[in-house]
Amino acid sequence: MDGGMATTALVAHVVVSKFAWHLPLYRQSQIFSGYGIHLDRGTLGGWVGRAAWWLRPLYDRLLAFIRSQPRVFCDETPLPRLDPGRKRTKVCQLWAQAVDDRPWQGPAPPAVGYVFAESRGTGEIETQLSTFGGILQVDGYAAYKSLAKRRRKSNIAPLQLAFCLAHARRKFVEVVKTTGSSEALAVVAAIAEIYRIEQCIRGRSAEQRLSVRKAESAPLMAALKERLETLIDEVSAKSSLGKAVAYTLAHWHGLTAFLTDGRIEVDSNVVERSLKPVCLTRKNSLFVGSARGGETWAVLASLVNSARLNGLDPETWLADVLEQIVSGAIPVNRLDELLPWNWKADREARGQLERVAA
Repeated sequence: MDGGMATTALVAHVVVSKFAWHLPLYRQSQIFSGYGIHLDRGTLGGWVGRAAWWLRPLYDRLLAFIRSQPRVFCDETPLPRLDPGRKRTKVCQLWAQAVDDRPWQGPAPPAVGYVFAESRGTGEIETQLSTFGGILQVDGYAAYKSLAKRRRKSNIAPLQLAFCLAHARRKFVEVVKTTGSSEALAVVAAIAEIYRIEQCIRGRSAEQRLSVRKAESAPLMAALKERLETLIDEVSAKSSLGKAVAYTLAHWHGLTAFLTDGRIEVDSNVVERSLKPVCLTRKNSLFVGSARGGETWAVLASLVNSARLNGLDPETWLADVLEQIVSGAIPVNRLDELLPWNWKADREARGQLERVAA
């Protein structure tokens, strides 16, 4: 209806189409046009921005929940934004922090929170994780190591870094692809055996995982370290193999953290998987128009993808959440009820009561 007001369900449809199914707004405008509904991309953008404004408090609760956990995955990916006057985009960052206890039957529901930032520096991640203390599962990026070092000096909320074995493996895989090195192939095979063990214990308790790791994975990792220490003296430090070996040995303490704690994963693939939806949306949308647009992206992508992680249809969840927030049915002090896992539990409890009553 020309001049009509958009319902929360329609706004939720537009938001989810963009941030869950990666349809940029101009394509959605074309799709609507095919149905005889003429909606300008600017109109859709206004709806998306307004939805993010309403949902910002819930997003803040999501981030607070993630950072309150004892173990968090962290990673980042570039997100270009328009930079008027420079005739090109500025490369900003979308940081991701995630939790997922499902591999060891832990108590925390899966969740991911994205944060838009202008930089990739240590100061940025230090600000984001100022309240977090615990195990940080990351790749070998220097900013994380600088953050952990600063925390040790300040003795405030110390961090334990658990590094990603998949990142180390990729370096040897690349050596195999480019040089065919038998030594690199042997390292890849050794790491594959670690992953085979991890596959067998996935879904067991943290105690059971740790017991198997100590019995089976620890000897394999010790043998791998011995092999790498021999290689480092035999190959050129400037060769691709030498660099892969040096990287792995330099990060060895963090790479073997999973041998001391059954809650720790061998890699940071949890957060890397959470970045894939962002990368697909970015591929289709190319960039954000402003810093405010980047913040809108972070808010909506965090909530939509956290809903998906919890097995929800994101559009059904978001439409209901928007309606309850906008109508005032759920006040600010009860927003935790709308977090995906709490919303899901409430719906399941209601359904069970209805079945019993029937």
